[in-house]
Amino acid sequence: MSLDNPEANPQQRLSDHLAEEIAAVDALIRERMASEHAPRIPEVTAHLVDAGGKRLRPLLTLASARICGYDGVHHVDLAATVEFIHTATLLHDDVVDSSERRRGRPSANLLWDNKSSVLVGDYLFARAFQLMVGAGSLRVLDILSDAAATIAEGEVLQLSMARNMATDEATYLRIVRGKTAALFAAACEVGGVLAGADDARVRALRRYGDALGVSFQIVDDLLDYGGATGEIGKNVGDDFRERKLTLPVIKALAAADAHERAFWTRTIERGEQGAGDLEEALAILRRHDALEAVRSDALGWAETARMAILELPEGPLRAMLHDLAVQVVSRVR
Repeated sequence: MSLDNPEANPQQRLSDHLAEEIAAVDALIRERMASEHAPRIPEVTAHLVDAGGKRLRPLLTLASARICGYDGVHHVDLAATVEFIHTATLLHDDVVDSSERRRGRPSANLLWDNKSSVLVGDYLFARAFQLMVGAGSLRVLDILSDAAATIAEGEVLQLSMARNMATDEATYLRIVRGKTAALFAAACEVGGVLAGADDARVRALRRYGDALGVSFQIVDDLLDYGGATGEIGKNVGDDFRERKLTLPVIKALAAADAHERAFWTRTIERGEQGAGDLEEALAILRRHDALEAVRSDALGWAETARMAILELPEGPLRAMLHDLAVQVVSRVR
């Protein structure tokens, strides 16, 4: 698609604008996911890579570096680093969640086994650290290693709060900022740091990535209760069946009467689910306008991202990053 094609969505326009660089990232990913002695590593990794991931996080790193005037090549290494960290967390998440689908295809743990998914994820984390060292910046290393730790912390917090009816929106936000937004924020921040941008622009990039990541995750949680399977890459209602306390349920719980709270306790806390329970859950969510309230939250975070990007230099990249925040929430109507 042409960069000027109005039919191309913002992410596609961004990918077109950075086509040579994202191709270099893909080539580097395939080179570094190889293993001479353990062929299962490229098999498992290729299954996920070939499923057509959005490459959104690498694009953010490339765009952040370029918008701050970077003209070197190390942003490709950092973009691949970000994607390796992301892919590793997906492999681990699917084991933790016992997921059967990822990016519209059977998950790696289903096709191989949990042990392979965990160990290949560990390998990708190691590859990520090798790549980030290549940038030769202690600050970049600090940002990305902090992000990796924060992601793990967010996942553990989510695990510890799973099926806890006392989970509130503040706790949900801490989880989301850890497991999802931390990598979005780091992906943007390291691009600015690599380019030698001033602190104000680096902070703006981080705020943009954080807000975009929160909005992205809220929308994903919302789509689980109303998106098409092809849109979200998993089965509609998976979060309900996996007994996850995501924002729609948290909002409905806050407004629940005794009968509704008993329903959530039975289906989420105790895991006693049967025919018609998903439909009943959707009815309760609609009754309390929970889905619309969640959508409003996602719009608010997207607006925060758009405001942050205004502190960066004007031009095509800033416009595309601005429109990307709009696209994230446009997935829900």
